[in-house]
Amino acid sequence: MTQKALLSLGATVTSSHDSTTTKPSHETMGERSLSPDPPRTEPKDSVEEKAAWGAPVKHESPVYPSLAVVGTLGLYLVLSYGGLKEVVPFGPLRVIVPAIEVALLAPLLAARSSDQYRGHSLVRVLSISLIAVINIANLLSLVQLIHLLVTPGGIRPLQTTDLLLSSVDVWLTNVLVFALWYWELDRGGPYERITVRHRQPDFLFPQMATPYCAAEDWAPDFVDYFYVSFTNATAFSPTDTMPLTNWAKLLMMVQSFASLVTVALVAARAVNILK
Repeated sequence: MTQKALLSLGATVTSSHDSTTTKPSHETMGERSLSPDPPRTEPKDSVEEKAAWGAPVKHESPVYPSLAVVGTLGLYLVLSYGGLKEVVPFGPLRVIVPAIEVALLAPLLAARSSDQYRGHSLVRVLSISLIAVINIANLLSLVQLIHLLVTPGGIRPLQTTDLLLSSVDVWLTNVLVFALWYWELDRGGPYERITVRHRQPDFLFPQMATPYCAAEDWAPDFVDYFYVSFTNATAFSPTDTMPLTNWAKLLMMVQSFASLVTVALVAARAVNILK
């Protein structure tokens, strides 16, 4: 083979080798261009996690809770001086309970309205003490109402209307006082709920489970807790809002039981008297 033929053969082999080695490189580059690395983003469930933890409350107005307290005070006065007066078990309670509620409510309203004392631990003690007084007084009225029902001659036929009105009074107070409990205790209280560093949520509202169906940074207010209390008292169980912590479950159990006793026993007894 001549030298000219050898040079031609070498050039052909070199060209073939270059095309073979460069072709995979182009294919690899093509594959990379078709499937680029996705940009780094937040986890897919970050919105759901933030909503489930509970968004900070932008403004926690004391107006509705104060109206609820005033409502329970009015209902207790009606129970004490109208309807079945015997429902209030001890005579002095007709004066002592309203006096204690007013004595606790006045400084509590002043502290809640002040930025300096709003987050003070004493404010939370006053608030819990006030709710506890209302709740204990209402439970005592319920116990006395049941006592009158089971005692022979405790309720006369002419007192049937008073019995029904007293039952409604106790039931409405039950709804209001447990709404106050839920509002005061959820996520550490109204003051802690204004930050993201609150403790774990005690209730799972529908808006927390489905954040895309609610306004951005939605947070429950007193109306939401009142709704939870009302539905729990009427259905005798949670409805659309689930309790997550032990104290929330126990409170809802106590409320359901008190509501069941009021409606099932008292109302049924009143209907039987009417017959």
